Amino acid sequence: MPLHDNTLVTKASAGRLCKAFGVRFVTNPLVVQIARNAGFDALFIDLEHSTLSIADASAIACAGLLSGVTPFARVPYQCGMGFVQQLLDAGAMGIIFPHIHTAADARAAVNICKFPPTGKRSMWGQQPVLDMRVTPLYKIVEVCDTSASSVVVMIEAEDSIKNVDSIAAVEGVDVLLVGCIDLTTDMGIPGKFESDRFCAALKAVSNACRRHGKIMGIAGLYNNKRLQDWVINTLQVRFILCQQDSNVLALGAIECAAGITAVDKTVLPN
Repeated sequence: MPLHDNTLVTKASAGRLCKAFGVRFVTNPLVVQIARNAGFDALFIDLEHSTLSIADASAIACAGLLSGVTPFARVPYQCGMGFVQQLLDAGAMGIIFPHIHTAADARAAVNICKFPPTGKRSMWGQQPVLDMRVTPLYKIVEVCDTSASSVVVMIEAEDSIKNVDSIAAVEGVDVLLVGCIDLTTDMGIPGKFESDRFCAALKAVSNACRRHGKIMGIAGLYNNKRLQDWVINTLQVRFILCQQDSNVLALGAIECAAGITAVDKTVLPN
C-alpha cells in the first residue's frame, strides 16, 4: 500500500470533488499548511507560469506529502522527459501537461510518467512518496504507477475539443483538465465563459470523460459560482483548481486597502 494517499484518486472514485490550491508565487513550504487549514485536498504546483525551480517544487511537494495535501506539478509546454522525471522523483504525485492537442500527445505524457513496461520513466531507488525508504524495485513500480504518477492532460485549444474523444480513450490518462482561460482565448472569445460555444466545449469534454471512465477537471473558473455549480453538479467535474496563491494575495490586498479607505476620514476633500 502507498504511504501517502492520492486524494484525487480516492475522492473521484467516491464521486467527490478534489479541491486544488495553486502555488506559483510563494516558495515557502509553509504555504502548504495554509492550504491544508483552508480545506484544500491537493496542490497545483505551477512551473508553467512561474519562476519556481525544481528545488522549490520539491520542497512544496514534500511538505504536501507530510501534510496530507496531494502534490501535483504542472510542467512547461514541451519541457522534455527529463524535467518531468525530476519532478516525479522530487515528490510530485502526478504531472499536469498543458496544451494536449491529440491522442499522440496524451500517449507521450503517459509514456513519460510510467515505468516500463507501461512507459519509459527511468528508475531511481528512493522515492519521496515511499518516504525515501530503501524499497524493492517491483514495489516502487507498483506504487508509483498505480497511485503516485497521475497523468493530467490539459484541454485548452479548439483542436483539442475536436480530438477530445480519442484523447480520453488513451489508457493511462487519469484526468482531462480544461484550461478555461486558454481555451476561450484560442476560440477567439477570451474570458467569455458564459458563451454557448464554450459551454458546448465543456459538455463535449464531460461526455468524453464519461464514455471512457476518466475524471473531468476545470481550471480558470475562479469566483464564478454559477458556472462552478454547473460544472461540478451537472458535468460531474471532480478536480478543480480553485484559485492561485498570487490571485488570493492580489484580491486580499485590494479588499484590505479598500476596507481601510472606506473608513479613512483623514483624506482631504477636493
